[in-house]
Amino acid sequence: MLERDDFISRFGGVFEHSPFIAERAYDAGPVIEPLTARGVHEALCAPFRAASYEERLGVLRAHPDLAGKLAIAGGLTEDSKKEQAGAGLDRLTPQEHARFTALNTAYVEKNGFPFIIAVKGLNKDDILRAFEERIHNDAEQEFATATAQVEKIAYLRLSALLPEAAA
Repeated sequence: MLERDDFISRFGGVFEHSPFIAERAYDAGPVIEPLTARGVHEALCAPFRAASYEERLGVLRAHPDLAGKLAIAGGLTEDSKKEQAGAGLDRLTPQEHARFTALNTAYVEKNGFPFIIAVKGLNKDDILRAFEERIHNDAEQEFATATAQVEKIAYLRLSALLPEAAA
């Protein structure tokens, strides 16, 4: 069984800049071994779902804007960088970048957290379409959608960490 520090070191970044989730998952009891993406995901999602609204909001706010300032400055986590690059968000035209920036700004002003979507398997047009649809949702609906997307991102990240057990 992984020691607490090893578990947190390995899985603390699965939820963007929120190691408290891995800490609480470990403290809640042993994760069934052998470790699988599904098993660790369930263990991590339980404390995420049990977290206070403010804590979950903090997790949402820890996510970078898509194709935003952090991406341009090279300040994304390795996972976020790979995910955004895989969707082509690192190769936007100036016009596309301007559109993403405008949508990011409007979305954050409306909801208080960045637009979050699991980008794996999507391209920039898919993401832009989802952005333009979701910008009209109310804050409560977007909070629920964003937290579901965070859980999906976590599963995708775990599947990359534990590929032999992703199925």
